[in-house]
Amino acid sequence: MQHTPAHYLHAEGVSLTFSGVRALKSVSLTLERGKVLGLIGPNGAGKTTMVNVLSGFNTPDEGRVRLDEQPLHGLGADAFRRLGVARTFQGGRLFRGLTVQDNLEAAGVGLGLSRRQAEAEARRVLHALGLEHLAPLGASALPYTDERRVGIARAVVGNPAFLLLDEPAAGMSEHEASDLRDTIAQIVQQIGCGVLLIEHNVRLVLSICSHIVVMDAGEVIAQGDPQAIRSSERVRHAYMGSAGDGTEDAAPLPAPAPPAMEIAA
Repeated sequence: MQHTPAHYLHAEGVSLTFSGVRALKSVSLTLERGKVLGLIGPNGAGKTTMVNVLSGFNTPDEGRVRLDEQPLHGLGADAFRRLGVARTFQGGRLFRGLTVQDNLEAAGVGLGLSRRQAEAEARRVLHALGLEHLAPLGASALPYTDERRVGIARAVVGNPAFLLLDEPAAGMSEHEASDLRDTIAQIVQQIGCGVLLIEHNVRLVLSICSHIVVMDAGEVIAQGDPQAIRSSERVRHAYMGSAGDGTEDAAPLPAPAPPAMEIAA
């Protein structure tokens, strides 16, 4: 499918209030195609709300979202998707009465592909992500980790420019999260997406993201490369709380796991 040839998904000064509560406070970030950007923070930091804004499910009160120089203000989630911004949901589930192949074909038809085009696109995506062996299996028979990976594959049907993953490793062991890291790396390499990874598994984020944005209470409190984030006292405070009387550092964030594969810049 053809999309606006955007290289960047920008959020600039985004603020959003729900029932008098300021959920987002002048948040800015940029997701680049071919890169993995991490978005982390404690519970209630505003991460999912930010994803909702970046995918058209919420419209900000202030600020704007754009693809390169194209403003997206006022467009709904369906328009964002057709312009190349795809996402997954924390509780997203497959159509359990269908096979894996049929799940991806359904996504293609929903984007306007013919049945024949949707079948070819589903096979292309499964092959690109090394999941073609799952194609004939019923979705209800998949182990949890494979179900999550197929859900991500379904999101990249139609070759989106940007993919927003909302806590894809929730409930996974470290070994399973490592397999998920492989899938994310393959998406960047084979599909060419820019990936925004919103995740509580900080070790996973540190191992695959070249740049990380940290939120707390609806605002950005830090951003930088993994080493800068690990050494940030403000980030440690947000995650671990104050370290006694302030004369010693809080516990450090975990060291990243060894990268499963290199992602080309």
